[in-house]
Amino acid sequence: MKSHPFGHLFPVSTLTLGGGGLGMLWGQTNFDECVATVHAAVAAGINLLDLAPRYGDGKAERVVGEAFGGRLPHGLHITSKCNLGNPAPEQVERIVRQSIETSLRLLQRDRLDIFFLHSNLVADGHPMWNQPDASRFTSLSLFRSHVRPAFERLVAEGLAGAWGVTGIGHPDAVMQVLGEDPKPAAVQCIANLLDSPGGLKFFEGPAKPRAVMAAARANGVGVMGIRAVQAGALTAAIDRDLPADHPEVRDYARASGFRALCVEMGQDPAIVAHRYALGLPIDTLVLGVKNRAELAGCVAAAEAGPPPPDVVARIDATVADVGGSGTRSA
Repeated sequence: MKSHPFGHLFPVSTLTLGGGGLGMLWGQTNFDECVATVHAAVAAGINLLDLAPRYGDGKAERVVGEAFGGRLPHGLHITSKCNLGNPAPEQVERIVRQSIETSLRLLQRDRLDIFFLHSNLVADGHPMWNQPDASRFTSLSLFRSHVRPAFERLVAEGLAGAWGVTGIGHPDAVMQVLGEDPKPAAVQCIANLLDSPGGLKFFEGPAKPRAVMAAARANGVGVMGIRAVQAGALTAAIDRDLPADHPEVRDYARASGFRALCVEMGQDPAIVAHRYALGLPIDTLVLGVKNRAELAGCVAAAEAGPPPPDVVARIDATVADVGGSGTRSA
């Protein structure tokens, strides 16, 4: 598998194996199949595993710990994350350290290659704070005063090789952080043909993932694309029960023209969606696969590469005038 520059970090493979499927969040699988999928990913040339405590309450990290017993193959890198929220400033250090220490214990490791803030970055006073549940949000003021310094200390102590942010918070807040020093080494950014975070979007207006990608590029920050199939909305069928008004179900309806185009081309929508995402300005694409069969399809998509420009234009045309979430924006 090809590798690419990744900010100032190590060369990264075209694909990253994500922890959502390994944490058994995306439909039926089992522990042994997830372990086998990890080994198959490494055999295919994937050199980055992207995990988090939220992926199955630690299941994804346990899978990787079991797969390698803490002894990683040469050149394999691992990330994890901290879902911090917006605690009192004096609690930040404790929460961040407990998070990374728990992840390292489950992984049977003493160091992560990248440690991400999993919370949504939001400006102080933004209307997002009026939502009933703001537990996923971290304010910019707290990030600057306590979170970023805590992450910098973890790097200085050798518990993490670098730190990053998940770019699904308010795009203006994310882009501010990408332009400040010390900068994150990497950002995880929505990368799908709808430009949609789906159920991860907690603000009004466009998500602007392509603007976030451009800001990362301008500041030398590595870009990890996530949600290529938008949690199943860009596949042939969503593989779990969701209510009719769920954002992923609404996005599935928005993508009806895309699926019709895939039928016309005789191709699997999930594979086409991954190939589309690979054409965006990202360094690596994070997969949410839960078994070896899904992994094989994504590896084939990476080998085929992005669709040609005329096919991209046809795909874009299928969603350009479809209303709904209002996320399609640069």
